[in-house]
Amino acid sequence: MDDDLVAKYAAEAKAAMDAEAARRVAETTNPDEEERLRNLSLFDVLESEHFVPALLARLGPVRAALDGHGGGIAITQAEEEERLLDLVLDLTGACLSCGAAPGTLEGVKTDLEADREIRRVRFSSALLDTFDELGREFILAHGAVEFVDPPSDEAGE
Repeated sequence: MDDDLVAKYAAEAKAAMDAEAARRVAETTNPDEEERLRNLSLFDVLESEHFVPALLARLGPVRAALDGHGGGIAITQAEEEERLLDLVLDLTGACLSCGAAPGTLEGVKTDLEADREIRRVRFSSALLDTFDELGREFILAHGAVEFVDPPSDEAGE
């Protein structure tokens, strides 16, 4: 009985948070443009200025945290493999110094990997340098995300 009550309250809290996140995103974006971006094939905009906005349009409640805290995402690497994208991302803006960044990373990964054109989302290991030692240890031990070294620009040297 107690477990049922906890689950009920958790579901109600999640629904309220999702509704508030959707409201906040709707206040700062154009719903028609967001819908257009969500419906674009990522492959059609991969090499354009519309790629990051199309990714952002695919985010759920974590989008409100990014937008509300002056952050965003940047593409470090995007590779196509068997008509699926393998992405390496960075956070930008205020998200770099935010204590909630580990949860933001996990939310971004979960939302984007739910897209049918995305195989995998990982993050640049350079992000780890933005956390203090405790934050770095926490995200490495408990974060459900993978960090990879950014691609080298020194090819051919």
